[in-house]
Amino acid sequence: MFKTSTIAGAAALALTSLSGAAMAADYKGPDLKGEVVTITCPWTGAEEGMFKKVIANFEKATGATVKHSCSQSSEQQIVIDIKAGSPSNLSVFPQPGLAANMAAVGGLTPLGNKARDWVKANYAAGSSWADLGTYKNKAGKEEFYGFFYNVNVKSLVWYIPENFKEKGYKVPKSMEELQDLTKKIAADGGKPWCIGLGSDAATGWPATDWVEDMMLRTQSPQVYDDWTSNKMKFNDKRVVEAIEAYGWFARNDAYVDGGSKAVATVSFKDSPKGLFGTPPKCYMHRQASFIPAFFPEGKAEDADFFYFPSYAGKKLGNPVLGGGTIMTITKDSKGARAFMEYLQHPQSHEIWMAEGGFLTPHKGADLGQYKTKALRKQGEILQGATTFRFDGSDLMPGAVGAGSFWKGMVDYSGGKSAQAVADDIQKSWEALK
Repeated sequence: MFKTSTIAGAAALALTSLSGAAMAADYKGPDLKGEVVTITCPWTGAEEGMFKKVIANFEKATGATVKHSCSQSSEQQIVIDIKAGSPSNLSVFPQPGLAANMAAVGGLTPLGNKARDWVKANYAAGSSWADLGTYKNKAGKEEFYGFFYNVNVKSLVWYIPENFKEKGYKVPKSMEELQDLTKKIAADGGKPWCIGLGSDAATGWPATDWVEDMMLRTQSPQVYDDWTSNKMKFNDKRVVEAIEAYGWFARNDAYVDGGSKAVATVSFKDSPKGLFGTPPKCYMHRQASFIPAFFPEGKAEDADFFYFPSYAGKKLGNPVLGGGTIMTITKDSKGARAFMEYLQHPQSHEIWMAEGGFLTPHKGADLGQYKTKALRKQGEILQGATTFRFDGSDLMPGAVGAGSFWKGMVDYSGGKSAQAVADDIQKSWEALK
């Protein structure tokens, strides 16, 4: 499922490789000869191979032996191992919700305020990342538990620069400019947007990303957090307004290829293909960093992207929506602590950056190490973020985030009112309590 997968890597398909600059000074860790560190992780295939290089550098610097077990079922395995009392030293969670659940049953080791302060100082939008790694322990007290390592960006708009150049369109720097550009393209006889929500049993999730981005651009980060936890009801007027902000684009026949009625039925995999038509069927497509994997063969290099902009008039900074994997200690040891400290060193990020398929908010990492221009540009968007928030539907209970919210967005895209949709989703949440 694309909502929770590590999706930064596919963007490496997009543009040409960069020549790497000099890496950070070599990591020099403590002497850990004889120490064995075990890690449970979600990375498979090429990603696992890249993580092995990160591990090898740690082993070389410390003399430790690292044994990792990566699989697509790592989340389930972590829970099983924690409940059995035999977890790995380190466990990598694909999203913070499950990590928070494990902290609440005493399954994670707190990293302390020093580590939390390091994240706040050294990650772009550091307070956001520190908060995302802070959960309640068994006694209900909040503590810091994890570093985010390998993240992805969803707040992107894809376009074909040649199409913009031909029409004299400029990349918008604010939401107001994006709305003006949308009106301009429609007035010129084109379709500004391609939008598709189809995804088999998961149909509807692309619209939840739109709404999450709109929540971050119309409300404070605290309101977003209250929304994803249902401290603020789903049918609050502020949520309804965010849904309607998505509808401003998606429910106008003049703004969407195929008209608004096509939005709910077109596959998300097919929807960006309209960018590449001659003439183009649309000029813009809002989607996460993985979408080049579904561009027509041989066309990825024709595309570029820009940051899905914030409202200039709302003064909410530059929020970024995305996801990522979080590294935690599930069985404390000297080696486990050393590996977490290793993640603070830029080299542990730059090794994977140079291989591709990796993004980091670490301000000390050299942007020149990104393998492609596309990844570097996404890295720059992360560095420019004032707020980072995790995909909201992934933070909600599954019956809502991967159920009524998806269905509600299909209903809304098909003509149901935002208020009625929000009311239905709130009812589904209350049914769980």
